[in-house]
Amino acid sequence: MATRERLVVVVLFDRIDLLDVTGPAEVFSLLQREMERPTGYRVVLAAESPDPVTTFAGVRVLPDVTFGELSGTAIDTLVVPGAVTVGEDREITARCDPAVVETVRLLAVHTRRVASVCVGAHILAAAGLLDGKRATTHWSTARQLAAEHPAVTVDADPIFIRDGSVWTGAGLSACLDLALALVADDFGAELASRVARQLVMFLRRPGGQSQFSVSVEPASATRRVDELRHHIAAHLAEPLTVADLAAYAHVTDRQITRVFKAELGMTPAAYVERARVEAARQRLETTDETLSRIAGTCGFGTVSTLTRSFRRTLNTTPSEYRERFRIG
Repeated sequence: MATRERLVVVVLFDRIDLLDVTGPAEVFSLLQREMERPTGYRVVLAAESPDPVTTFAGVRVLPDVTFGELSGTAIDTLVVPGAVTVGEDREITARCDPAVVETVRLLAVHTRRVASVCVGAHILAAAGLLDGKRATTHWSTARQLAAEHPAVTVDADPIFIRDGSVWTGAGLSACLDLALALVADDFGAELASRVARQLVMFLRRPGGQSQFSVSVEPASATRRVDELRHHIAAHLAEPLTVADLAAYAHVTDRQITRVFKAELGMTPAAYVERARVEAARQRLETTDETLSRIAGTCGFGTVSTLTRSFRRTLNTTPSEYRERFRIG
């Protein structure tokens, strides 16, 4: 029986992130080592012209085909990476070339499934492919995506999200998790896990797993909130109730709640919990401290409270997290 071809097209354009291109291609290639029969995957890099494309890393990539040559071609998987601009204040903004957006929109018509990598979700959204869908992107541009495309339900926490035939991935390294999920969708979880072992990475982090950091919060607009955030980070073992924070900032409880919601998009209690989880996460990665000690130092009080917060925030337990991400 002949192997069905699975044409995978990776969209190229200037200043693209290199790992967005090579990561998924490597995953599809490594699968062949685990299979006796051909996978059918054929990965091609497509650009506007046959000229080399310069990535953000400065590495030049040579396209296999032009967009024009793919016109009307049946595509199995369309992979759409992203690109950003970095402002003088280090602010990151997703960049969408209208010509690339239109190309993606046209290619998607003949595609079985579309997958964006990192900030490539902005291109899918601009092409109308995320309207009415739930999607993720890199945490640094999630608010931009939500603001520019209100028809998209943006969830900045998961590593990847599947909504029908459209998949969106989070950060750069999450391109591997996304590609492994695509492989699992085609050939099953066992083969995808074998590829993960070749990559020496955790065996397919679940898509719902958090991007793991309270530092994803954007810089505050006011010095008062910046000072509050530093105060919280330095006093995690203390109660840090709404009343405590309001007293520190010399405002009322109602005012402090309103400020946090306006500038950070969450209540003071939610922010304190995420700050504590972040501190605990770092200790789990870098120390041999007991869970009891970490719970006390980070302000949870008990291991059971620490565990509940981890499940709620990161969709895992402290012990599971340490097993997966322990450094050294």
